[in-house]
Amino acid sequence: MNDAQRWNAVAGIRSIDLGDLRVSYVPDGVVGLKPRGWFPETTEADWREHARHLDESGQLVASIGGLLVERGSRAMLIDAGYGPAGSPDDPANPVIGAIHGRDLLDNLAALGREPDEIEAVAITHLHTDHIGWAHHGAFPKARVLLSEREWERRDQHAADVTEEMLDRLGEQVETIHDGQEVFPGVRVWTTFGHTPGHASYTISSGGRRLIVLGDALHSAVQIENPTWPVWADVDRDAAIRSRQGLLRELREPNTIGFGIHFADVQFGRVTEGPTPTWTPLP
Repeated sequence: MNDAQRWNAVAGIRSIDLGDLRVSYVPDGVVGLKPRGWFPETTEADWREHARHLDESGQLVASIGGLLVERGSRAMLIDAGYGPAGSPDDPANPVIGAIHGRDLLDNLAALGREPDEIEAVAITHLHTDHIGWAHHGAFPKARVLLSEREWERRDQHAADVTEEMLDRLGEQVETIHDGQEVFPGVRVWTTFGHTPGHASYTISSGGRRLIVLGDALHSAVQIENPTWPVWADVDRDAAIRSRQGLLRELREPNTIGFGIHFADVQFGRVTEGPTPTWTPLP
């Protein structure tokens, strides 16, 4: 695959080293996002300008998975994919296309890890494409970490997150707070807006920092357009403020970003110019 194709391709396994930490994207599946539904104030002209982000069907490719963080024998995950499920595209749905998971455990094994080795699963927020394998009980020995506010306001969950899912998660949930270190070098950064208690994470080691964006940003196109409202954000103003704050930090030296849904360009840097741009890592 050439670099141009990565902007609208489903991501594969990719790893980077940060000091004594190894960080790997663990694919689970993909969901198609219909661009003018997901970003409801955009125009056809906007998408002609940003056409490289769209696949042959005209949708944004939102990869789904988790981020494996390893330090020696220890391992944790940030987010847990969609799980062993899926649904076809419904032409009547103007926002979301086909979605499927299923691959996370196989890809975790390809990276040399078994579910029992995962000591914690840090969830950015309570949406089905981030809690999938956790609510299915795939990580029986793991603490499931959620921001205090996200868990307290779980009654405001999305329609496809059921009470049964929340009950299963609740057996393992441990709430966490802004700035807390949850694994060596991994700290919580609350970035409210997409959901009431959405959390991003910073991972620091060896003089380098990785910012895990979660769903504060869904696509690399938002690096240039952080003020575009997002259909799924529960508080659009707070979400825009969170995106702008993340972008300020992404401009700092020795800082890398990780956008879990950024097609196959998930790891990258923000580079300056007339507008900020996303430069993917190789």
